[in-house]
Amino acid sequence: MKRHVLIFGLVGGLLIATLQYTEYRFVIIEHSVEVYGALVAILFAAFGIWLGLRITRRRETTNEIVRETVVVKEVLVPAEAPAPFVPNSVPFAPNTTQQQNLGITARELEILALVARGLSNREIANQLFVSENTVKTHCARAFDKLGAARRTQAVQRGKELGLLP
Repeated sequence: MKRHVLIFGLVGGLLIATLQYTEYRFVIIEHSVEVYGALVAILFAAFGIWLGLRITRRRETTNEIVRETVVVKEVLVPAEAPAPFVPNSVPFAPNTTQQQNLGITARELEILALVARGLSNREIANQLFVSENTVKTHCARAFDKLGAARRTQAVQRGKELGLLP
């Protein structure tokens, strides 16, 4: 009886070894490209996950979280504040000789005065009942005549020449 068990065990072991060898041969040798490709993909995926966790963990620990609070307050400013009354004062009159020397028209001077008050092109157009393009044209011509590139430069130059208050 022991002999039969020993023989059956030996034969079974040989059959299992043969089966394993043929399976190994089929999987590893005939499909080696697929197996190696899968191993490389698993390694790269694991490395990517590890690196991603390491980078994000380092960023969280080294940088402080800065929180800013933005407070928005609405301040109402009247569009046209009345000028303070100064006794014995004369209302402002533009320097007409400078205006004629520069060739600035009355409309350009009017628009320049509204620009000096801080109105936008759209607000000026609404106030004067003209199109926004007309305001842009008058502004561009006045800026050229004053030698200014920006609105602030034009207003400053107009005040220096006595065209604006």
